[in-house]
Amino acid sequence: MAETKKILYVQTSGIDTPKRLYSPFVLGMTAKAMDIDATIYFLGLGLTVVKRGMAETVKEGEFPTLKEIMAQAISAGVELLVCEQSTQMRMERGDFIPEAKVVGAATLNDLVLDADGTMWF
Repeated sequence: MAETKKILYVQTSGIDTPKRLYSPFVLGMTAKAMDIDATIYFLGLGLTVVKRGMAETVKEGEFPTLKEIMAQAISAGVELLVCEQSTQMRMERGDFIPEAKVVGAATLNDLVLDADGTMWF
């Protein structure tokens, strides 16, 4: 039996660049529909995307709000991870949506080495 493929999306852009925020969630949902494990890792300004109350403020064109797209991705099984070291520079650890799990920086290295593909946003 074939091993499940894995894809990693790294979100470094924050809510100040809304056009760059939808792609990892849409691609993550697409990956899950293709039976590919999908993870989004947030670091740097990307932390603002999973800060409580922020995704509701982002809406591009005719797309739903970023919060709605995030909820769909979470429901599809896309995993959300937050860089612990970035939280120390940017915000309090408890400021994130409950679905976002805080992990160490070494986790990113492990994810990149284990993934069949990695994309940065």
